[in-house]
Amino acid sequence: MTALVSQRIRAHATKLGLPELAENITELTSRAEQAKLGYLDFLDQLLEDEVGAKESRRFRNALRLSGLPHHRGLDEFDFAFQPGLDARKVRDLAGLGFIEAKSNIALLGPPGVGKTMLAVGLAVAACQAGYSIYFTTLDDLVRRLRTAEAAGRFPRQLRTYLRPSVLVLDEVGYLPLSREEANMVFQLVSMRYETGAIILTSNKALNEWGDFLGDDVLATAILDRLLHHCDVLAINGSSWRLKDRLTLVTKGEPMS
Repeated sequence: MTALVSQRIRAHATKLGLPELAENITELTSRAEQAKLGYLDFLDQLLEDEVGAKESRRFRNALRLSGLPHHRGLDEFDFAFQPGLDARKVRDLAGLGFIEAKSNIALLGPPGVGKTMLAVGLAVAACQAGYSIYFTTLDDLVRRLRTAEAAGRFPRQLRTYLRPSVLVLDEVGYLPLSREEANMVFQLVSMRYETGAIILTSNKALNEWGDFLGDDVLATAILDRLLHHCDVLAINGSSWRLKDRLTLVTKGEPMS
């Protein structure tokens, strides 16, 4: 392939929005020559590489905009440390059928047992499969909705949480809500009901939701919609954060 032809291909590829081809045409043609690829096989390879590069860019950008606290997948979760957790159930959920079913996942348990890591791992899997995701703590969500309401932008801000295929709602129940704030949560859950999946984590048992929401009737209405299509996983093992500290105590070293 002459330099002129190579230059022309790069120019055309750039105009067509094919950066992988524009940047790597020499390497791609060299690989094709070595493998003695036919025309169709070479074209197939070009398109496959371009699609792969485009999907990789989409995945990275989606993760960057998702609000996730980290991007660790489920393969990094130590199921052996939480033997009471049904690992097979988690892997079934990672098949992402719950997203198409517009159903929810509730991860319940005390602080430090891995609820958020599981929620993030499922969200990363969803993002990798092409679904839109967004992560927020309940406290941050309520704060943003209250600010938006004061500025007359409540419906617009609410749409931020209605738009993604998967909304991860972390730390539900860590802080008490006013009745006005609880009503905002009710609106969110009602509008996402059977239209989009929610993955939530909470340190509160379901029968305690009336306490932090400040209204048993409102709590019942929220749970009715959340739990109608929902997989509930209770994790009651040891804390990840205390794992290393407890090891030091076992070895006789004082905890500072």
